[in-house]
Amino acid sequence: MLLRDPAKAADVPADAWDAILSVARGEVMLGTLALRLAGQPLPSSVARHLEAAARAADHAQRLALWEAEMCRRALGPLGIAPILLKGTAYAAAGLPNAAGRQIGDLDILVPRERLDEVEAALLAADWEWVKDDPYDQAYYRRWMHELPPLIHAERDRMVDVHHTILPLTARITPDAAAMIADAQDLPLPAHFGNLHEPGDDPEIPADPSTAPLLAGYRVLGRFDIVHHCVAHLMADGEMDGGLRNLWDFHCLVLEMQRRTNGKYLKDLLSDTGRHGLRHAYARTARLAHHLFGTPMYVLARLTLTDQLFLRRLLARDDWGREIHRPLRFAFYIRSHLLRMPLPMLLRHLWIKWRKGSAV
Repeated sequence: MLLRDPAKAADVPADAWDAILSVARGEVMLGTLALRLAGQPLPSSVARHLEAAARAADHAQRLALWEAEMCRRALGPLGIAPILLKGTAYAAAGLPNAAGRQIGDLDILVPRERLDEVEAALLAADWEWVKDDPYDQAYYRRWMHELPPLIHAERDRMVDVHHTILPLTARITPDAAAMIADAQDLPLPAHFGNLHEPGDDPEIPADPSTAPLLAGYRVLGRFDIVHHCVAHLMADGEMDGGLRNLWDFHCLVLEMQRRTNGKYLKDLLSDTGRHGLRHAYARTARLAHHLFGTPMYVLARLTLTDQLFLRRLLARDDWGREIHRPLRFAFYIRSHLLRMPLPMLLRHLWIKWRKGSAV
């Protein structure tokens, strides 16, 4: 795999590149592939395609960081420093897996007891509800790990406000309070040096220096940032984008191992227990080791169930289209069963079906 060994690009037949680019595009990893293959001998048409993908990823990251800044300004007067999650956190912290990574929505984590204040501040700053259906609003607020999604009226950018990292009804219940307590501050405004030049992009105001320094940014601690990656991959959703999340895990582990002179993995494994993620971590580590050569402290051999996960992660044809529909549907059902008990799931699906039928 080229992500694991970029030097193999020289051995790729010319007629195989269309399939490689199509799969990478389907997994939203074209920018990542472009950065991994930088400096490798590539066909000129492939190089141009990857250069364009890298520029698009850089543009998306600058927009994402600016949206984080707008959110910081909205919450600053409350004395709340939003904890950035997922792609925006990786980019703001300058982590290796941010290179070329496409970033979509802004995800932040705040204390649950301050959700009302955060919600009011964002609404006052021109974010508005994506889902204004009363049932959806009630469902999110009672059972989910986040507020209903918000979108900014002018910038058309979404923010997901989390108070924990998995639904309240999920089988696994990470300790969100501990994660918030262990979060780390980022230098402010560290990332603005290369964010943009004045007038470079009409979507991004040219003067970030006006930011009120009442509260900065934070990211999850060195263990929790990996725990969240594992939880998002294995316990929250049907594994759409799973290959990108697994690459995040690989890069994060390598970086933390480097920062701790090889002592990180043993401590990480010990820390998974307090969030109920030991089994999810073990499976993630086995899959990452198999695909990317990620170092690990658990059994390296894939289990029969791991083989199903691997098949789901790689479920695309040479055109980048999703395949293995029955398997994908099985993982879709699995994702819902992980999120809520069966009686609650059946009731939820019945209500959603009735509401859809009434439209």
